[in-house]
Amino acid sequence: MKFSVERAMLSEAVSHLQRAVSIKTSMPVLEGILISAEQGKISLISYNLEIGMKKEIYAKCEEEGDIVINAKLLADILRKLNGTAVEISADDKLNCNIKSGEASFDIMGMAAVDFPEMPTVKDGRRFSLKGSLFADMVKGTVFAAAQNEGAKPILTGINISAGEGYFRLVAIDGYRLAIRNEKIAGDLGINFTISSKSVTEAIKLIDEDTDNIEIIAGERLITFEINGYSFISRLIDGEFVNYQKTIPDSYTQKVIVNTRELINTVERVSLLISESFATPIRCYFNELNVVFTCATAVGRATETFNAKLEGESFEIGLNSRYLTEALRACDSEKIQILFNGPNAGVLILPATDENVEDYAFKYMIMPMRLK
Repeated sequence: MKFSVERAMLSEAVSHLQRAVSIKTSMPVLEGILISAEQGKISLISYNLEIGMKKEIYAKCEEEGDIVINAKLLADILRKLNGTAVEISADDKLNCNIKSGEASFDIMGMAAVDFPEMPTVKDGRRFSLKGSLFADMVKGTVFAAAQNEGAKPILTGINISAGEGYFRLVAIDGYRLAIRNEKIAGDLGINFTISSKSVTEAIKLIDEDTDNIEIIAGERLITFEINGYSFISRLIDGEFVNYQKTIPDSYTQKVIVNTRELINTVERVSLLISESFATPIRCYFNELNVVFTCATAVGRATETFNAKLEGESFEIGLNSRYLTEALRACDSEKIQILFNGPNAGVLILPATDENVEDYAFKYMIMPMRLK
């Protein structure tokens, strides 16, 4: 195998593909990138048995062939080289030479035959979506997916569905719920759940120059076509949580607030919290304002926030991290926060009079018990 290619282009591709290699594995070949050279191009593949990536790059190929090179080592070498082009060659004994400018590296490769075949989506449902929109929707929900390994697998994912006129992402971990909606034309008729870690890696391929992305959803696999990269991931088996039944259809208290001002207030009061799960923020709502209080071993913080309450006064305890993450994800200058007293879930919606099903986002967090 022997080819030459633009160094910067190869370095960028390897940097992206490196995220789909195994870090700790008993199979060294999974720590590498499969490079296949053929007339006019090279194909790069990384695959860790859960997610995989593929990229094709124009190259001048003198001799066709395949080899697997350790991804980290290859990325480090390409990053440090200063030539505009790089030449890579390998012989039958897997001796690999990487040359650019005056620098030359001789390293050992791995046999391509040992690299597992990356699966492909067959008979999947294909649709396109604006890249920036999809990235925003993922970022607006992924924080609510379960992160701990002991959680049910389905709770570690993001549910993606699309029916008549809507495209929706949902994440829920048992303590909070995040929903993002977007109106679309037609009915895609899809419903699947993908690992939050996988979809987070996929959207890293989206940049400011990305226009539309292609998504091909199969029964067990999904592929994202983004900026010339193919990103494939396994889907999570099982039926997603019936989150609709957790959302209250009525409320007894309501406030409308400026999103940024509330974020700033909550962040200030939370400065004394060293462990966000241990100490709630006390929120006392009355007719004219909200009094936020936090007391820890470090000290005590109190701030009054002007907000007109509709309904009876009450006090509720909230997890500061859950609250701020939901607030930061709100793509609206003003929001409405709905309550059913101190012991029920808190619902955060845009401050509009739209039908509840048409809201661009919905966030719900469960209260914490106050001592």
